[in-house]
Amino acid sequence: MERFLNRVASAVEQGSLVKMTLSKPADKHDELRNIYIKPVLIKEKRLFAFTYHYERRDEVKNYDAEQMLDTLKELIPNRFMNAVLFTVSEDVTLLVSSKGKATVQTKKVQECRVQNLEHDKQKNRLINPANPWWYQLGLTTREGKITADMQHKFKQIYKYAEIVESLVKPMKFDGTVHIADMGAGKGYLTFALHELLTQRMNLDVDIKGVEIRPDLVLKINEIIKTSGLKGLEFVESSIEAYHPEKLDVLIALHACNTATDDAIASGIRAGAELIVCAPCCHKQIRQEMERSGMTDAITRYGIFMERQAVMITDTIRALMMEYYGYKTQVMEFIEMEHTPKNVLLVGQKTDKEPNRLIISKTISDLKRRYGIQNHYLETIL
Repeated sequence: MERFLNRVASAVEQGSLVKMTLSKPADKHDELRNIYIKPVLIKEKRLFAFTYHYERRDEVKNYDAEQMLDTLKELIPNRFMNAVLFTVSEDVTLLVSSKGKATVQTKKVQECRVQNLEHDKQKNRLINPANPWWYQLGLTTREGKITADMQHKFKQIYKYAEIVESLVKPMKFDGTVHIADMGAGKGYLTFALHELLTQRMNLDVDIKGVEIRPDLVLKINEIIKTSGLKGLEFVESSIEAYHPEKLDVLIALHACNTATDDAIASGIRAGAELIVCAPCCHKQIRQEMERSGMTDAITRYGIFMERQAVMITDTIRALMMEYYGYKTQVMEFIEMEHTPKNVLLVGQKTDKEPNRLIISKTISDLKRRYGIQNHYLETIL
């Protein structure tokens, strides 16, 4: 241990330290998984940036040489059993066994290494939490750091942005892209969509966040105004009452029960090129199934009845989109540990003529099997 720390101190003094890594937590359940250390030059002062990699977040702290060495003494071996020092000429590895025995291995390197003293640049993220609207929406601090209680929400937003980017990238738009976000709520995903399409993909957009609660519409439009965002507006309306003149992309995330069907129907009627829905609640079909009294070995258990109702509802939604000329996908939106509402229905309009006879028969067979009289989406279309 002393030998290793002396080598680190010597590398610091000589200015030959390129980077360091600490790994293998002493406590397997420790949320702090590893630490990456590199020298940085900040305001003409040489410091050492410690990037603490936790399971769900990263933190960076800068220390001077003395603080850096003191911190290492606290961390090794109390928190980490492995450490590797990379210098311009050699790698020095410290390994601590479960019984506390420490060994040091040294390996000369052939390649030419140089120090990089630049402070780490901002990651090229799809969504930048430093943008002022995220603070106004309550996701970040004034400094642009995601608050602890919003880590999971931001992860969900980011995953959504990744999926939307992959769907929109291959599409060809003629001029302004007209988008409706149905049941937009607090606007997290609407703002993410605007940021992604305008700042990342350089598209000209006209995004309408459709929300029935007047207080939210007022509040979000004020944030849009103070942030100076163009091509984004919230409108007060229910989903079923909103009928856009032109629509290229329809988004409906977590619109409750049959509101998802209203959104899909709106997208189909408007001839939207892309429909993206994350359904929420599936009461209508479950009530139909319960009324019929037709149960099988699966649905006689309440929890499985619920899950079967979810799958049937969303399967018929996907088939209905196919009936109207969409190529459909059902994918995982976000890991189940973050939200149980993790299914995303995607419909992309195609020129291929659908086989409506087969699709109709498939839907009818499914309904007959589970005693379903009607699916709301069928009724409104």
